[in-house]
Amino acid sequence: MAAAAAAAVGGQQPSQPELPAPGLALDKAATAAHLKAALSRPDNRAGAEELQALLERVLSAERPLAAAAGGEDAAAAGGGGGPGAAEEEALEWCKCLLAGGGGYDEFCAAVRAYDPAALCGLVWTANFVAYRCRTCGISPCMSLCAECFHQGDHTGHDFNMFRSQAGGACDCGDSNVMRESGFCKRHQIKSSSNIPCVPKDLLMMSEFVLPRFIFCLIQYLREGYNEPAADGPSEKDLNKVLQLLEPQISFLEDLTKMGGAMRSVLTQVLTNQQNYKDLTSGLGENACVKKSHEKYLIALKSSGLTYPEDKLVYGVQEPSAGTSSLAVQGFVGATGTLGQVDSSDEDDQDGSQGLGKRKRVKLSSGTKDQSIMDVLKHKSFLEELLFWTIKYEFPQKMVTFLLNMLPDQEYKVAFTKTFVQHYAFIMKTLKKSHESDTMSNRIVHISVQLFSNEELARQVTEECQLLDIMVTVLLYMMESCLIKSELQDEENSLHVVVNCGEALLKNNTYWPLVSDFINILSHQSVAKRFLEDHGLLVTWMNFVSFFQGMNLNKRELNEHVEFESQTYYAAFAAELEACAQPMWGLLSHCKVRETQEYTRNVVRYCLEALQDWFDAINFVDEPAPNQVTFHLPLHRYYAMFLSKAVKCQELDLDSVLPDQEMLMKLMIHPLQIQASLAEIHSNMWVRNGLQIKGQAMTYVQSHFCNSMIDPDIYLLQVCASRLDPDYFISSVFERFKVVDLLTMASQHQNTVLDAEHERSMLEGALTFLVILLSLRLHLGMSDDEILRAEMVAQLCMNDRTHSSLLDLIPENPNPKSGIIPGSYSFESVLSAVADFKAPVFEPGGSMQQGMYTPKAEVWDQEFDPVMVILRTVYRRDVQSAMDRYTAFLKQSGKFPGNPWPPYKKRTSLHPSYKGLMRLLHCKTLHIVLFTLLYKILMDHQNLSEHVLCMVLYLIELGLENSAEEESDEEASVGGPERCHDSWFPGSNLVSNMRHFINYVRVRVPETAPEVKRDSPASTSSDNLGSLQSSRRPKVLQRENSGTAQVFSLVAERRKKFQEIINRSSSEANQVVRPKTSSKWSAPGSAPQLTTAILEIKESILSLLIKLHHKLSGKQNSYYPPWLDDIEILIQPEIPKYSHGDGITAVERILLKAASQSRMNKRIIEEICRKVTPPVPPKKVTAAEKKTLDKEERRQKARERQQKLLAEFASRQKSFMETAMDVDSPENDIPMEITTAEPQVSEAVYDCVICGQSGPSSEDRPTGLVVLLQASSVLGQCRDNVEPKKLPISEEEQIYPWDTCAAVHDVRLSLLQRYFKDSSCLLAVSIGWEGGVYVQTCGHTLHIDCHKSYMESLRNDQVLQGFSVDKGEFTCPLCRQFANSVLPCYPGSNVENNPWQRPSNKSIQDLIKEVEELQGRPGAFPVSISSETNLSKEMESVMKDIKNTTQKKYRDYSKTPGSPDNDFLFMYSVARLGNRRFVKTKCIDLIYIPLMKEHMLVSARFLSTSMKSLSLLPC
Repeated sequence: MAAAAAAAVGGQQPSQPELPAPGLALDKAATAAHLKAALSRPDNRAGAEELQALLERVLSAERPLAAAAGGEDAAAAGGGGGPGAAEEEALEWCKCLLAGGGGYDEFCAAVRAYDPAALCGLVWTANFVAYRCRTCGISPCMSLCAECFHQGDHTGHDFNMFRSQAGGACDCGDSNVMRESGFCKRHQIKSSSNIPCVPKDLLMMSEFVLPRFIFCLIQYLREGYNEPAADGPSEKDLNKVLQLLEPQISFLEDLTKMGGAMRSVLTQVLTNQQNYKDLTSGLGENACVKKSHEKYLIALKSSGLTYPEDKLVYGVQEPSAGTSSLAVQGFVGATGTLGQVDSSDEDDQDGSQGLGKRKRVKLSSGTKDQSIMDVLKHKSFLEELLFWTIKYEFPQKMVTFLLNMLPDQEYKVAFTKTFVQHYAFIMKTLKKSHESDTMSNRIVHISVQLFSNEELARQVTEECQLLDIMVTVLLYMMESCLIKSELQDEENSLHVVVNCGEALLKNNTYWPLVSDFINILSHQSVAKRFLEDHGLLVTWMNFVSFFQGMNLNKRELNEHVEFESQTYYAAFAAELEACAQPMWGLLSHCKVRETQEYTRNVVRYCLEALQDWFDAINFVDEPAPNQVTFHLPLHRYYAMFLSKAVKCQELDLDSVLPDQEMLMKLMIHPLQIQASLAEIHSNMWVRNGLQIKGQAMTYVQSHFCNSMIDPDIYLLQVCASRLDPDYFISSVFERFKVVDLLTMASQHQNTVLDAEHERSMLEGALTFLVILLSLRLHLGMSDDEILRAEMVAQLCMNDRTHSSLLDLIPENPNPKSGIIPGSYSFESVLSAVADFKAPVFEPGGSMQQGMYTPKAEVWDQEFDPVMVILRTVYRRDVQSAMDRYTAFLKQSGKFPGNPWPPYKKRTSLHPSYKGLMRLLHCKTLHIVLFTLLYKILMDHQNLSEHVLCMVLYLIELGLENSAEEESDEEASVGGPERCHDSWFPGSNLVSNMRHFINYVRVRVPETAPEVKRDSPASTSSDNLGSLQSSRRPKVLQRENSGTAQVFSLVAERRKKFQEIINRSSSEANQVVRPKTSSKWSAPGSAPQLTTAILEIKESILSLLIKLHHKLSGKQNSYYPPWLDDIEILIQPEIPKYSHGDGITAVERILLKAASQSRMNKRIIEEICRKVTPPVPPKKVTAAEKKTLDKEERRQKARERQQKLLAEFASRQKSFMETAMDVDSPENDIPMEITTAEPQVSEAVYDCVICGQSGPSSEDRPTGLVVLLQASSVLGQCRDNVEPKKLPISEEEQIYPWDTCAAVHDVRLSLLQRYFKDSSCLLAVSIGWEGGVYVQTCGHTLHIDCHKSYMESLRNDQVLQGFSVDKGEFTCPLCRQFANSVLPCYPGSNVENNPWQRPSNKSIQDLIKEVEELQGRPGAFPVSISSETNLSKEMESVMKDIKNTTQKKYRDYSKTPGSPDNDFLFMYSVARLGNRRFVKTKCIDLIYIPLMKEHMLVSARFLSTSMKSLSLLPC
């Protein structure tokens, strides 16, 4: 029958289409019955020809196309039925023919009775409510319609109801996507015996009619498409064509709903190559058909990835033997100039500006048919129908029809292959689409139905090279938006990265293709082929390298960035979706030992890609300063596959690690990110705007941390476990720019870090080391342990709802499960660590959600501040966790004071990472710990309580992971002499804690106090050693022989780097590039520094004991507890030391040190004995304890006050020593603190607009936001002190005659009667009722920033409640109303001019001095001879003040516009302000400086006014 239909369809076509004969037109049913009977005969040739002629007349392509093109004229030509009449008539004919003369509805019911399909296949569009059962699902994309879900048994399953975003289809009945136990009753597996056979004549007419109908539809699609014009796309024309074709497509969609029998016929029609060939080749003389065919050929030309001329340049070359099937060609167009477009796709040239070098990829040798690259060739209706579906950008009706056919298995296979064949064409169309979001959703709507089936995905992978096509298409897609990387060596870099500002990335246009790739990698058989194909791995690493180093941030050092780019959204989304998610998909299949080879392959090619990247950016050993990128996907691929290899595959870590040189390079950029995080939180990147903080928060956010910060930390842990620990520790402090701070001198110079940032950067470096050494996420913790730790950390920050907690737990990277790690244990873990607080109704009637709060035992045993810090997006969450922890301790009575973060014992390390603990036992870290403890004890600046907490935490970590080796102490001294060997004899922390250091050589500024002190008799190493050898035991001689200090650690680190890479001397000179500042050079390179010898005579143990005394506020406060109970040394982990403050932490450390070493125990006892004889503590009653606590608090308050006074005195002394002549003989005389003048620092102001901090200058002044208001309140003051009663009647005067205003009005009238007007105005004040009241919110801003702000307010079209033209505005920070900006005078808040100093002179003498000053304008601070921005602003604010008062007081004299008016007003304002201070009884030490400041401001205003008026005062 199919052959007969094909023969009939392929017959000779009439040259001229005609309307059906009148008789046939009158009785369609009779004609259909007649034709069906004719076709049922054995010899049906005549009936087939008759049917063919009828279909040719009915399904003519000319009429609807004419209607589409000609509008009303076409409608008139087609009769009075309008443009849709012909289509409706044709559809009616098709329905009658399919029914064979019977009723169409009866025909549909008859066909549905023979539906053998066991699949639901219901297709829905966006916003459809569907279900997903994770228990029954095999694929994470499985979904069910509501009917199938409710008719299935999902009791107790993990399911959810969701609103579809892109559309979907019901998978009920598909055993490849979901388990059979979840099928509904209607779609359970049917046996073939239960399915009745379809009668032969039921669908006979369909086999003849449908091929011609579909060909007619394709003709319409061909004729209606026009290539987009150069001036713009033709979406309107496409939509118009689709609108006309909607009845035909709906008819096909209705046919698919008849069931499996009709879908089977449609499948045969759509996939029959002979039918397609016959109909498309027999064009005849039909001009319309020829024209449409020509359009089809033109549309096909742009369907490939390359044009014929491109093939000559980028032809596929056969790889040589022994090479991978896919190899990177390198950089094409290396000699090209910037701006040259080197892309195979001329449609994509818009995003290629600025790119001179472009990577190209050779296809594998197995892709010889060039199906990916070449122009498409169609062999069936299905292929061309999909082609036009893509060209028309996936119209919803067409997508629904294609998806409705999927329950037919034969069609599903054919359609999947066709979809893969057109995959590159889909990418090209998607890139050019102006509705990429809609098109993306519809692409995924189709592809998710095809690639969720593992068997089908495996089949097309083997037969159609699905993996090669997907990877190549993704590669070509990203190549259209590549730019030259500016990371490291901007001028000579050969690396290219994606431009995150391109629409391709900003709009996530790549999303549907990446989603498909992630989907197929979830299938084990497909992922296995990918991991086995070396060529694919090379190509994929090349693709990932496009994202390596993207969205580079450069720190702004001068001006605030004008435009804050928001490209980081696109960058983070691209790395997560295009790089991280495929990585997790591959990792999910590397769980057993048998998959070791897969991991080896990935690690191998990842390392090769990393080495190529280092070479491309010309990286040697030092990162470029003030640059950071948060995107290192190659590093993270390498890290995660290393973790999987050790954790699941039992691979030897060393077998997959590179050499030492490569490890040193690998650690640099992840470490740079950690240092940059500290810089961002220290406001060092404030000029880059808020977007840089957004990047820092996104980097650690719960949805990204698994794929970003966690792999980075793990990679640094791996590098630290294999590299020299001294090299690693010194690298950390160098990257954090705090090496200069690690000196024991009281002063230091830091050439790359401002003093205000040193404390926070030091805190960041120590916190990073604590996290690095404490975190066990990839070093031995199981999935359930990780889940529990994550949950506890989130709950400790705040109480959480179930949904918010589920969202905050980092997403499981395994897309196969679609759920979080240990999802089946999520509820059990939650119930184990948290209590549920039931919802409660608030008084207003609203209900508060139920929350989970940590259990008491969680606070007691599992609260981990390190994990909280790691998972904190906002720093306030850390404080929130500590506040909640403090509240728990107080409520439970475990600790009444303010506790420190508790120390949590860590889980054991995996044996492969034992080397990480060497960091805790290296001399460099011990030097740092010793130095910081000493500085804290000496109350040096920039050392906070957080620094001390982290120092003690590191010491305790070292004691937890230490094995005492006292016998090896002397042996460990050997080896080459280095800068840190003179500090400690060995590398074990337990033994180094008791080692005493007597003298230390430091490099300090020449003005430092240490330079003035007497040095030992000799400062050489040998003499120092011999000096002490006669008094000290031989074992401890080495403690004095060394005089090196931490400032040389960087020189030591570079020396270590050169030793490891083992380069020649000439190459080694190139390694240490001289682009860093002299701060990092070896000692002696900075001439402004000098060497001094400090006498220390301390050990870590002695410092800890003295620190205990300092923290407790009591001398000899530490008493060794083992003197009373020796058993405590056996079990030092006792609840007494679990919670507490710094005193508890010190006691816990000393106890652990004593329990691990008998020598430590003895030395601790000796130190305590030297201070005071041991006295056991007496028992204290509760009342006495309460009294002691109060006394202790008072003592601590006194100590804090004394500490502040001592710090201020130290600053005074330092200032005086700096100011004095160095060669003066009085230098050696001790300076009394009381004789030193206070050190005055320059006033620093924070601009609330640009965020920059700095002093006010004459070129760029800073102003105070103020509100100026006219005020007459001073005029109501009275000289009479008799109290007045509130007036209660009209007879009583509210304003009595004895007010100051009335008195001065009378005085002025009297003066004007006898004296000249100019003299009178100098003798009175008009400010009693014409005064100005000034208010301020206290915020400051740059004057130029304020002008820009005002300009933006003028351009703002939003209705405002103030007049910008009058200078009114709201404070940018607090939104308080203001109308002027008062300039801040440059310098300190206290002036040192002679005329401002306190004086005990008489009032007559002071008057004379003021008169002299008035005659000498140059004595005023503001220069009259030169005009500056400050003077302009002072002139402006004077005008503001004057304009604020009432109009009659602006021209008070008899001569309007006279300068005398200005002087009168300003003098009056200043005079009245000072007079009010004198008249009040509040003249004391607090108000006197304020009064002087009023005088100073008045003088400055007058000086500026004189300048502006070009007059001098009388």
